[in-house]
Amino acid sequence: MAKATRKFAAVAYGLGCIALLAACTGAPGDGGDGFSGQTGDQAEIARVANKYVATSTPGTTGYLIGPQDVLDVTVFKAPELSKTIQVAEDGMINLPLTGPIAAAGRSPSQVEREIEKRLDARYMKSPQVTVFVREFNSQRVTVEGAVRSPGVFPVRGYETLMQVIAKGGGLDRDIASSNVVIFRTVDGARTVTRYDFGAIRSGAAPDPQVLPGDVVVVDDSMAKQGLQALLRLTPLATPFYYLF
Repeated sequence: MAKATRKFAAVAYGLGCIALLAACTGAPGDGGDGFSGQTGDQAEIARVANKYVATSTPGTTGYLIGPQDVLDVTVFKAPELSKTIQVAEDGMINLPLTGPIAAAGRSPSQVEREIEKRLDARYMKSPQVTVFVREFNSQRVTVEGAVRSPGVFPVRGYETLMQVIAKGGGLDRDIASSNVVIFRTVDGARTVTRYDFGAIRSGAAPDPQVLPGDVVVVDDSMAKQGLQALLRLTPLATPFYYLF
């Protein structure tokens, strides 16, 4: 009898996971984002997923520059100021006349504006600057949400969730909750996994490995609807495949 009960419970759990997956991903080919024709939480989750994954996807407007990325910086009609430069391990770049500029954790357009601001202040009138990411360094992780210093950080060898959050200055205890999610893309398969950081820190749950390209988001009390919906629909410590 006990064996049959356990078998029934396992089957019920499996069916529940399938239903959850279907509810959140929709049918492939129904419009490209996995949520076409759906509204509310599911559509908002798609938007949230796109927003966070874009920070580590080259070519998207939301991409954030990271250490060791190689940038083409072009100043219109000033070839002597234009150059190709690699972002240093500390996230800085150093250009003629501008001095050190923090590039890691910023989008190319934000770096463009910073360079233009510095050149305009002393050397050129209304300079036009273009920043293009020539080479993307995949050995990086993006940390966002309720941490003291969100940003893009290099990953070297085996690193865990606790180590990566420490790179972001640790949790902002005034607003951070215990929920942490990891967005991951491997061979085109996209997943989101939710973790209980309090349980990890206390030793009650294992500290998972973080992989290059991951986007780590620490939930906070002010999180928007989409992230809250994602947290409700994502099983704890179980990679959840989704389409968007």
